[in-house]
Amino acid sequence: MRFLGIIVAIVGVAASLWLGSKKWTEKSTEFQREAAFAKLRGDYLERVAWIRSNPDEKAYKDEVQTFFRWYFKEVNEHLNKFQGNRKFDDYLQELNRKAGAKGEFAEYEGPSRAGDKSAEKKAAFEYTMKQFEAFKSGSYQPLWSATDRGVRLDIVSASTQTLGGETKIHMPVVAWGVPREEKVDDRGVRRIQVNGSFRFNWKLYDEKQKLIAEIPGEGGPDSRVDWPERYIRYFPPMIIFGHYDLDKLPPEAKTAEISFTISGRSPSGGDVTANYLWKLDVPAEWKLQPGEAWKGAQESIRPEEEIDPAKRNKK
Repeated sequence: MRFLGIIVAIVGVAASLWLGSKKWTEKSTEFQREAAFAKLRGDYLERVAWIRSNPDEKAYKDEVQTFFRWYFKEVNEHLNKFQGNRKFDDYLQELNRKAGAKGEFAEYEGPSRAGDKSAEKKAAFEYTMKQFEAFKSGSYQPLWSATDRGVRLDIVSASTQTLGGETKIHMPVVAWGVPREEKVDDRGVRRIQVNGSFRFNWKLYDEKQKLIAEIPGEGGPDSRVDWPERYIRYFPPMIIFGHYDLDKLPPEAKTAEISFTISGRSPSGGDVTANYLWKLDVPAEWKLQPGEAWKGAQESIRPEEEIDPAKRNKK
């Protein structure tokens, strides 16, 4: 019995050493994981500069697939090395954990009390995951793309969908490289502020190339996600995405000129204004049937030379 105290002391010291060693190993692993993640992000930002600025649309569409295959291969190797979450749903798990602590349903079918935004947050996560999976698939190829001032705009697709009982032209968009600024508050909470605004203008022409209608718009896109890394850590940085839903067009519309403007302010204080112009034949599915009314249409007076190209060419 006289050696019992010595044995207990030795066991206590060994346990303390083991716990200390375990904590040091965990901290060391965490440091290595964060350093590797920072390198992965830095490599991405170096390579994406050409993807954002490549003026050749066809070459861009080919190279962006190779770029995403490279990026997600690196992400996969990073997860293998550090036993990361392959479902990429850490944000959703945290929502569920908090909901469970508050006695709420993990499914988030609706807020359980005034001011609760869990359903909204889950919807944003799922919307972001859908875009993440599109990039991760390795087959991302937008319908149309252009670049200006180092900011690229992709029209991912443009098809008709029934929304709220009405058929709309559904147009998902992706913008690369809109200026943004990182801020950390007194509590150490990191936030990303994007100083970017969107405008668009559709000009519709008939078969004689006469201007028959114009659709201006400002703001959006709908469901816009400025900081997707908030929801999925490995989401490719400096991407904004969302969608526009527009009414179908008058049946006499033959061609369209769609202009987009993205304006922003860089963290250094400089203004960035990028302009894009997409010229296309109007798909039949975008048009109303003859006799259908074009909602929201208003008449306006324009100079003849602006409406009729023949008059414009005579001047």
